[in-house]
Amino acid sequence: MVSILVPALIAGLMVTAVLVPFGFEVLKRGIVFIDLAVAQIAGVGVIFADFLGWEPQGAAVQVAALVAALVTALLLTWTEKRWPEVQEAIIGVVFVLGASGAILLLASNPHGGEHLKDLLVGQILWVSPGRLPRDAFIYAVILAAWFGLGARLGRVGFYALFACAVTFSVQLVGLYLVFASLVLPALATYYASRRRHLKAYAVGLLGYVLGLLASLWLDLPSGAMIVWAMVLVALLVARFERRPAAPG
Repeated sequence: MVSILVPALIAGLMVTAVLVPFGFEVLKRGIVFIDLAVAQIAGVGVIFADFLGWEPQGAAVQVAALVAALVTALLLTWTEKRWPEVQEAIIGVVFVLGASGAILLLASNPHGGEHLKDLLVGQILWVSPGRLPRDAFIYAVILAAWFGLGARLGRVGFYALFACAVTFSVQLVGLYLVFASLVLPALATYYASRRRHLKAYAVGLLGYVLGLLASLWLDLPSGAMIVWAMVLVALLVARFERRPAAPG
């Protein structure tokens, strides 16, 4: 059990570490569903590579997913500048197109349903320990760029860096957990006046720990259990954060 649980927990903590800062930013920008759109298109890249018969764990599949995500990020950069008032709606359209494209690509695949489930829910309990050092290095580079460059990244830099973080995360834990890890810690600590980063990381940590333990104990899908656990932890943390009083 430990040999399964520890790599899964490490993967979850790495995803939380890299996505929490981006979660703060997407809440501030009002583009909460951007990760779903980018992750969905990255998943379409993976499915398309599989459709072409490429090796599932090969470098070509990783490149296909990353290119798809980066193209989407650059498109959303342009639309945010051109039509900022309807950016959230555009993000929704991109997500629907990606989801529909995935279904079309998998229509003739006898294992299409399973592939789609893996993309959405992920297989966090079966994370390969051998890939964790590589992913840890990638996340460290992303975080160094985020905290080192800050505002100098600009709109294009933000979207490109975000696309990289989401692409590697969705292949590690699935789309649902990427969304939960991005939004729930940031949302739970939205009104925090002190130690927001620490509290946000605590939400992610407890969500993954409790969710993994519950899934093993109840023999239920890990991804879904982690999402529910993280929501409960987020609600508990948010309960103790007071909304600032309205002026006047």
